[in-house]
Amino acid sequence: MTLHNPLISHNQSLFDASLLRIPGGVNSPVRAFRSVGGTPLFLQRGRGAYVWDADDKQYIDYVGSWGPMIAGHCHPEVVKAVQDAAASGLGFGAPTASELEMAELLCKLLPSLEMVRLVSSGTEATMTAIRLARGFTGRSRIVKFEGCYHGHSDGLLVKAGSGALTFGQPSSSGVPAEIAALTTVLDYNDAASLERAFSEAGDEIAAVIVEPVAGNMNLVTPKREFLDALRNLCTKYGAVLILDEVMTGFRVSLQGAQGYYGIKPDLMTLGKVMGGGLPSDAFGGRRDIMQCLAPLGSVYQAGTLSGNPVAVAAGLATLKLVQAEGFYERLSQRATQLTCGLTASAAKHGVAFCAQSIGGMFGLYFSKTIPASYTEVMSCDKEAFNRFFHAMLDAGVYLAPSAFEAGFVSSAHTEADIDETIAKADTIFSGWK
Repeated sequence: MTLHNPLISHNQSLFDASLLRIPGGVNSPVRAFRSVGGTPLFLQRGRGAYVWDADDKQYIDYVGSWGPMIAGHCHPEVVKAVQDAAASGLGFGAPTASELEMAELLCKLLPSLEMVRLVSSGTEATMTAIRLARGFTGRSRIVKFEGCYHGHSDGLLVKAGSGALTFGQPSSSGVPAEIAALTTVLDYNDAASLERAFSEAGDEIAAVIVEPVAGNMNLVTPKREFLDALRNLCTKYGAVLILDEVMTGFRVSLQGAQGYYGIKPDLMTLGKVMGGGLPSDAFGGRRDIMQCLAPLGSVYQAGTLSGNPVAVAAGLATLKLVQAEGFYERLSQRATQLTCGLTASAAKHGVAFCAQSIGGMFGLYFSKTIPASYTEVMSCDKEAFNRFFHAMLDAGVYLAPSAFEAGFVSSAHTEADIDETIAKADTIFSGWK
């Protein structure tokens, strides 16, 4: 047990001790607060729209475990489902009826799903969806978009090359250049560059993978012509369109971004909300593609904890909650209340700031206009965001600790929570220089 120095915060003590045993003191990089500076929060509990840190300070939470907590923390129905499942067994490594129940529910709610396989992480889902697309098409090249994140498998940790259509370059040490060279990186929302890529190498492209609403370069919504180009070009050239809905699935609407925008993928990935806070993810899509998976086909994927009964129970309970009448209308109203209120406050005080939301996701930008691409996101005032983040944190509002991450509202957030958040931001903006 690490002894606590009463002269410093528990958060700082825990972080100092963690630095000795865990690389960077954290088990996922964004948690380290490197982007915003300062000491990361060590959270000890959550309830509804609130979390408490190691010093027992309460915050209004707009991170929500990075999206899964759409019904708020420790929703009693989700907690009971987890307790009941755990009482029967923590895992078996064998089929269970709950896996079938989840598969049938996902296929019912998402029309693009004809078959689905459960996995344990978003990275596993996207990695396997790409392997499956390659196995189905017999091609090797994939296309992704600058600023979209699809997990940390080698072929996806790739940034744009020196030109719009050059081979991708590794964005992480340990990624072989030979693997990165099989990934073409284009600009998000640029239909023309996608058309050029297909015209030059369409017979090499196995798949295009995209966040239909980008949430990992802050929130960037898609242009209609971009979505249409994705679907039409993949169909024309026989490539597999993969919608990465790990973040947007059951977040922006009951049918995800594909239902919201009316675009049908060949394959899709899911996570976060469908796990209710526990690691349960999935990929699925067209039956003819999914039947290429082992044990039916030659594309191999396996996972001891896939379909874990406790995680599936949390997901099923959460998906039951989001199907309630008016759930997404209320969620969207809260997110709109937040973004409109913050935007109005900033404008009143002459601060260059704007915001937008879709479903239960939102983006905050220290910019005069809402960005539509990675380049535009990068031109936002990062230092202004960092200043705002810490001022809000001090005031008891927990936002994502990065200017390049989307935020999340839950059904547990009340009008009063949103009003309080706006009031605290207004106080900060009133003294903005």
